[in-house]
Amino acid sequence: MIEPKIDLASLSLFPATRAQVEESWHRTWSQWGGTLSLTEYLAREVEMESMDHAKDGKLITWVLAPRDDPTTLDFMCSCEAFKRSGLVAYPSPSTSELNLVHEVTYYAIASVFTPPSKRGRGYASHMMHLLHWVIASRDNLPKFPEAWGAPPEQVPGAIEGLFSCLYSDVGEDFYRSAGPGGKEGGWETRGAVSTIWDVGAEEGDDDGWLWLTQEQLNRLWDCDAERINKELESMLTSDTSYEVERPAAFVTCLPTNGVCGFHIPRSTYASDFFMAGGFWGIQSLNDPNTYASWSVDLRPPPPILIVTRLCASEETFPGLIAKIIQAARRSGIGKVEVWKLGEGLKGVAERTGGQTVIRNEHLPQIVWYGSGATGNIEWAYNEKFGWC
Repeated sequence: MIEPKIDLASLSLFPATRAQVEESWHRTWSQWGGTLSLTEYLAREVEMESMDHAKDGKLITWVLAPRDDPTTLDFMCSCEAFKRSGLVAYPSPSTSELNLVHEVTYYAIASVFTPPSKRGRGYASHMMHLLHWVIASRDNLPKFPEAWGAPPEQVPGAIEGLFSCLYSDVGEDFYRSAGPGGKEGGWETRGAVSTIWDVGAEEGDDDGWLWLTQEQLNRLWDCDAERINKELESMLTSDTSYEVERPAAFVTCLPTNGVCGFHIPRSTYASDFFMAGGFWGIQSLNDPNTYASWSVDLRPPPPILIVTRLCASEETFPGLIAKIIQAARRSGIGKVEVWKLGEGLKGVAERTGGQTVIRNEHLPQIVWYGSGATGNIEWAYNEKFGWC
């Protein structure tokens, strides 16, 4: 049953009560539950919110609800915002000096959902317009439109994001047109590119390689964050591989604090899938700066091994991808996928059997809340680990 439309000015954005959080899970199960029963889906969500990437206030569910009844379970729509640590690098004016790199707060947005009975009323768009006002510093936001009523109240600990990102399954335009002041200034697409390999029958030995468990990966990601920081310091201002001609800043997510780690339990929850050896990553013993981590996409079948983070040179990449393919083969997986492979590795990937395609789902989109326009910001390390 389609409900009558409610005036958008009478609605605002509120942090969800516990009852509203649970109601949002009940609503989204039919859309995203896959093969999980409702009981399994609810249990998974409870487990996920207790993990490092979400606990201690890092996850807030937001609901669009009437201003005069903000705790109602009949709210219009909802979304999730994860507070995370990222890096921003401002290019040095001199090639002899390092770029200035700062650790910053950003937000990863997920689970944007409107129940069927409330669709076609502009609720989700309005929610995304308002979301900017509760996760970002308002210093660089435009004037709040009078037609929307009063701005939503800011929540302590849920502001000061320098940028936010999301992964769209509804194309580019919906989120791009959801700006903080109207239809301009929303999330812009960056690097929706995947490289995919079919898994063959070839087998190799494990000499010179260390297979990594989830626990070992946690230590690797701490080192990886330091590496990313150092690489950003010396990142060139101009490069033909950039999506922005001369970036005013480089931004990146970081794989630490459970951001990369949660992919594994989330993707395998309540399934009988077992990764061969219990290994979810690999590192070269000869070159410790060559490594990768992965998760799996089981739904819909057949399963795909998704690389969440990859670091390699043109020389070491062929050996690394061969081991990743080997891990997939040993686990009964027929395809391997890497997001936004580095420009220098694309030719090597093609020679090793990889096919690069433009994705039409999980589109990485970003909006910048600092000085200047999103169109001048380069998203570095735009790999699967940032997805939520």
